[in-house]
Amino acid sequence: MKAFSFITPAVAEYVASHTTAPDDVLKELAEETLAATSKDAVMQISSEQGTFLTMLTRLTGAVNAVEVGTFTGYSSICIARGLAEGGHLTCFDVSDEWTSIARRYWEKAGVADRIELRLGPAADNLAAFPVRPEIDLAFIDADKPGYPVYYEAIMTRLKRGGVILADNTLRGGTVADYTDGDAAPMRDFNTHVLSDSRVTSTILPIADGLTFIRKN
Repeated sequence: MKAFSFITPAVAEYVASHTTAPDDVLKELAEETLAATSKDAVMQISSEQGTFLTMLTRLTGAVNAVEVGTFTGYSSICIARGLAEGGHLTCFDVSDEWTSIARRYWEKAGVADRIELRLGPAADNLAAFPVRPEIDLAFIDADKPGYPVYYEAIMTRLKRGGVILADNTLRGGTVADYTDGDAAPMRDFNTHVLSDSRVTSTILPIADGLTFIRKN
């Protein structure tokens, strides 16, 4: 259980213990991710975020979803499980090593038939998508300086009423410290979203911050 600087360990543990728990497949994936990636395991979303992703995907009735930044597959499983009948999730990532773990767990979770993985720079692969409003839901959890590029590419293809979720938008609380240069890319992204008249948005203080964006 990982806690962030703006949430005490006790509160983080309380939130996790009062959220519907992950099943055995997700627990096994989290354990293997920690063993295989060591310190990089922090790139995996928290269990409460996973539960939220599945719930929100179901609530929106999403059929076509996109994920930028797949890592070992935890978030993609959660999104795929929430898709409406006939739903499809397209995942973008640059690592064949980490996504090879994801592929195995997609099979274990029984969602491999609704997930497509496209390896390579997400900006280039998103640009190859038809410029039509066909995306219902998108999750961005990749390199932070790239967020504005991914956001704009998705926005031009997002349906009216569609949702974008962006992870790590509080950066451990450092976004509120304007002397912290490392947090500058995320502050810039947060300002970009807030200034976008096409959307309504809020930042949820869940895990490391999850921005919830709805296209008007």
